[in-house]
This record gives sequence, structure tokens and C-alpha cells, in this order.
Amino acid sequence: MKMRWLHPSVRQKKRRTRSSILTGTPSHGRSACLAACRQKRRVRFTTAAALVNELVEAKQNNQVRKLMMRWQKYELIVRDEVGYVPLADIGAEFLFQVISDRAERAAIIVTTNLPFSEWTTVFPNPRLCKALLDRITDRAHIIDTGTESFRFRRTLERSKKR
Repeated sequence: MKMRWLHPSVRQKKRRTRSSILTGTPSHGRSACLAACRQKRRVRFTTAAALVNELVEAKQNNQVRKLMMRWQKYELIVRDEVGYVPLADIGAEFLFQVISDRAERAAIIVTTNLPFSEWTTVFPNPRLCKALLDRITDRAHIIDTGTESFRFRRTLERSKKR
């Protein structure tokens, strides 16, 4: 259905946002690729661990609601490095809350080095992990970046030149 007759701001609201998940082993340039998403958009780029630390600190200062409202202002939130650091229960719950709040309203991009079957090593509660995966993968683009590290490949190429 074309909506050319609508004002551009209204058309923007009608568009369905879709999230993306980039999976693969370390050193594939996922994080560098995502830096390009910042162009001309309100984007918040953070690692999963940094987000959790920020939320835990906000909880200690009774500022969680204020922080969550600030996160809602971004058109896109990028969660980098989900899977590198196992999360404590409170961290997993906070990450679930952020993703759950945004799942239907705005796009999220997640990068991970783990296949979904191993996310229970990061999220200790299996029910929470399943619910999180359900929300984040719903209508998402899932992109596997491969298994060969570009850093390792570059090192091999340098050693061949010597």
C-alpha cells in the first residue's frame, strides 16, 4: 500500500522496523560494520556488558525508569558482543527488559559470537533466555558472518609474504 499522500513523518511511523542479529565467530568485522549505522540516525551503540553495568548503576541510584526512557529516544539500539561475558541474573533480567520494551516499537541490532543454542551460557535462566530469543528473533534478519577470522587471515597473509 503506497502512502505518498501522507506527510513524511506519518509515513515514517507507519513503517515496520525489523531487527537484525549478526552471528559468527570473533573477528568478522560485525562491530565495525555496525558503526556505519550511526549515519544520520539516532543510534545508541553499546556492548551488552556496558549496558548491563549502566542499568545496575542506575538501579543503585533509583534512576532505572529515567534511563529506560532515555533509551527509548533512539531510532536504533545496537547491542554488541552478546555472548562474550556471562551475565548475572540481574544483568540478564535488565537486558531482557530493554529488548522486550523495544521489540515491537523500534529496531535492535545484536551481535553475538554464539549460536542461539548456546545462549543459556550467557543467560542463566533458561525460561528468560527462551523468551528473550523469542522476542529478538521475531521478524528479524539473521545474518551469519562466517567462521574464519579476518585478523587470523591477515596474520597468515603477512607471514606468507615474509
